[in-house]
Amino acid sequence: MKALRATAIAFLVLVALASIFASFVAPAHYAYQFRELPDAGPSHQHLLGTDDLGRDRFARVLYGTRVSLLLAPTAALISSLLALIIGGIAGFVGGWVERIVMAATDLFLSMPWLFLLLTVRAMLPLNTAPILSVVITFALLGCLGWAGAARVICTDARTKRLADFVLLARASGHSGIRLLWRHLMPNLKPVVLAQFWISIPVFILAEANLGMLGLGVAEPLPSWGSLLRELQSYPAVSGQPWLFAPLLLFVMVVGSFHFVLRTEESVL
Repeated sequence: MKALRATAIAFLVLVALASIFASFVAPAHYAYQFRELPDAGPSHQHLLGTDDLGRDRFARVLYGTRVSLLLAPTAALISSLLALIIGGIAGFVGGWVERIVMAATDLFLSMPWLFLLLTVRAMLPLNTAPILSVVITFALLGCLGWAGAARVICTDARTKRLADFVLLARASGHSGIRLLWRHLMPNLKPVVLAQFWISIPVFILAEANLGMLGLGVAEPLPSWGSLLRELQSYPAVSGQPWLFAPLLLFVMVVGSFHFVLRTEESVL
């Protein structure tokens, strides 16, 4: 089990390094068009061929992987911080504050957040700059994905509120924000980190869903969602198995994240 977990971690590190150094690994920029080679098959120059605009598919897979693997953790960080603030304060204060926050969290969780995300994203301009679309997409993911983690953190904060170290701190004269910031928040670190790592593959999947619907990262900047959108038409991909490379990489990366998390939970 440890060997398989190490293999999954090594694979994720390898993919991350290849995407970070895509400008050195890829044969061309993701937006460069080889106009004389549209829809070309795999070759020595173009390992995965070119798309209908003559852009190198291998380069677009690398750059699209960079977008997802670098910004999904950013969105997970935003959601984890929001969950820590909201859930931590609710669990620490307790009483009617906790009841109101948990009621709001339950209401938020009862709504299909993917459809809520689609609604919010569809209200924004479609002709946004690629970089701005990246920021908007993952900022929305982070701001709308905090509720589940907040509930878990609130439960842990409620338990630690009555722990011996908190009672000792109260007896020493600590109270209010000082008690929350200096004593409770640092002890919530393990559960916050767990929620952070769990959120990364969730946000990768969410961005892919948005991209397949045309509401994710704007062209010409690639992402896994825009790359997978090419597979929606079966006649376009039949007889061209290399077009499934982004899907295969996507499944392997998300599966590796889940495998690492599951094996870590079993060890704990």
